Amino acid sequence: MTAVPLRGPVLGRTDQAGAAVPGRRFFDAVNRVWMVKVFPGEFYVTAQPDEVLVTILGSCVSTCIRDPRTGIGGMNHFMLAQSGSQSWGGDPESTRYGNFAMEKLINELLKAGCRRESLEIKVFGGGNVTDTRNLIGTQNCAFVLDYLASEGLPVAAQDLGGQSPRRIHYYPASGRVVRRMLGGAETSAVAREEIAYAGRLKGRRIGGEIELFE
Repeated sequence: MTAVPLRGPVLGRTDQAGAAVPGRRFFDAVNRVWMVKVFPGEFYVTAQPDEVLVTILGSCVSTCIRDPRTGIGGMNHFMLAQSGSQSWGGDPESTRYGNFAMEKLINELLKAGCRRESLEIKVFGGGNVTDTRNLIGTQNCAFVLDYLASEGLPVAAQDLGGQSPRRIHYYPASGRVVRRMLGGAETSAVAREEIAYAGRLKGRRIGGEIELFE
């Protein structure tokens, strides 16, 4: 298979396809890096050594994957384990679902020239911050570990579960991850955001993929 060169960061999305998100990418003058926000239902792949991928996770899970040989890496952010597991409607081939989000991220990395056997994988999130009765976070944690095991892909690091949200900074070029646990008012804010996002998805068929910052 001939690898397709990665011309620029690739952003996969599930809502408002084709529309830029204000404030997604901004320069951190202190650390001299570009910070890129990855929102729920998205994945992002980059070959840029000065980009850091940032996300906030409640019950959602993010998988951070890179190939140390190439320096190419990416992150996804999914809200439900598998299409059909919840009736949030719309498109079963949507990156808000873990099964599709994992496939899309891995496939984009392989298309960019990464080797499957070289992938370094780290997983985060899955806190039960919105509804402890349904344990959505627990379901997401179990899904991502089962998925990777079934694909024969080892996990290099994980920080999953609990009841608190997390802020993740991922450096694809080096594989470094900075994790900060959130609490108090931040936990309530993350829970509200997840509930609002779920509400926006109800009854909407969404899909699409765009490429930014070529």
